Amino acid sequence: MAEGQWSPGRKETDADEFRPVLDIVEPARQRRLTVFLRLLLLVPHFIVLFVLHIAAFFTVVVGWFAALVLGRLPDPVFRFLTGVLGYDMRVSASDMLLIDRYPPFALTPPADYPVQIEVRPTPLNRLAVLFRLFLMIPAAIVQSLAVYGWWALAFVWWLITLCLGRMPRPLFEATAATLRYRMRFSAYVMMLTPAYPKGLFGDDGLAVAPERSRSATRPLVLGSAAKWLVVLFLVLGLAGHITSSVTASTSDDTYDTRLDGS
Repeated sequence: MAEGQWSPGRKETDADEFRPVLDIVEPARQRRLTVFLRLLLLVPHFIVLFVLHIAAFFTVVVGWFAALVLGRLPDPVFRFLTGVLGYDMRVSASDMLLIDRYPPFALTPPADYPVQIEVRPTPLNRLAVLFRLFLMIPAAIVQSLAVYGWWALAFVWWLITLCLGRMPRPLFEATAATLRYRMRFSAYVMMLTPAYPKGLFGDDGLAVAPERSRSATRPLVLGSAAKWLVVLFLVLGLAGHITSSVTASTSDDTYDTRLDGS
């Protein structure tokens, strides 16, 4: 096969290959006023998300027991957790400056909203469900580093978007890849999918036919600059976690020394 030619490979519809999809329509411009006030405007959503996450936690616990017995999530559990995940992604896409349109207060968004997720009901491996807490650890570390690293320079990304009235394409791609990985990780933790989180560095540009492109993130093909930004997120995340650990250890040692001295 000639280099650069598209090859279908495994079908995207194969249940064991399908991974949750995050569709984001990239805005041409963003209103500087909404960018400037973004976090303040989203405070009501943060409160709603706090409540939803509490409800989702207990729902996941119930779903875990049900999945062990049934080999799948019950439909009501699946629908609720999918709704919570979608709500979370819409708010996160807004606070990470990927979109300008205000998120709706609904578990099911309007069809024309620029952030959509696709999660398909799929049979679950009971053994993988049983050990889900341990299996998710590597992905949890990766998503923690990437997200922490993005937020470490959040003020810089905010300032760039505020000045330009848009997010530069490489930054958009890297941010979308980070958010999509977090979405896939959350879906895996919630048992909405048996597919392990992948794709932090984007999709293979040869794996999806151009005519099947549905949004700026489907497929999400990262350029070189975007991939280097993802690497930067990971490095900053690692540095941040190490610094936090060292600082905490130093504080504990200082506290113990004071106790011994007294």
